[in-house]
Amino acid sequence: MITTADFKTGMTIIYNGDPCVIQDFQHVKPGKGAAFVRTKLRNLRTGANIDYSFNAGVKVEQAMIEKKKMQYSYSTGDNFVFMDMETWEQLEIPAERMKWEANFLLEGAEVEIVMYGSEVLGINIPEKIALEVTESSPAVAGNTATNALKEVTLETGFVVKVPMFIEQGDKIIVTTFDGKYSSRA
Repeated sequence: MITTADFKTGMTIIYNGDPCVIQDFQHVKPGKGAAFVRTKLRNLRTGANIDYSFNAGVKVEQAMIEKKKMQYSYSTGDNFVFMDMETWEQLEIPAERMKWEANFLLEGAEVEIVMYGSEVLGINIPEKIALEVTESSPAVAGNTATNALKEVTLETGFVVKVPMFIEQGDKIIVTTFDGKYSSRA
C-alpha cells in the first residue's frame, strides 16, 4: 500500500478494481478544507482516461505491472503469437485487443508485453519503426506547389501518406503512436 504522497507519474495503482497508470497528478492545498491530490489516470484494461481527486494521505494499492520482452512469431488470424526468448514459451493475444499495434508488427520484431499477474494488458511497440513500401502510385507531375503527399501501402498492409519522392521498395520510418511518415530509413 502507498499513500497519495508517494504518487509519481507513470506509477500504476489499483483504482475501482482495475490497474491504472498515473499520467499526471497535482497536490492541492486550498485555503479552506482538506488537501487533496487531483490525478489523471488511464485504465490499463479499457484504455479509458479518468480524472479523480483523492483525499490527501489516502492509502491505495500499488499495481505490480510486469513487462516482458518477447518476439512476435506469427498470426493465426484470430490471435497474435509471441515467444519468450529465454523460456521459449508462447503467448497468444486476441487480435481484437491489438488492432492498432498490428499495423506495425513484423515477424521477429521484439516487443514488450505488459502483464498484470497472468492477465495480458497489451503490448508496447517501439516509438518509431522502419517498414518497406510494397505499393506506391507514381508521382503526378505538377502538383508540387505545397507539400504534396501520396498514399503508399507498407509491408504490414498499413496505408500511410508520404512525400511524392517515396517509391515502391523504399524503407521509411513511421511513428507508431499516430501512424505518420517520419523520414526515410
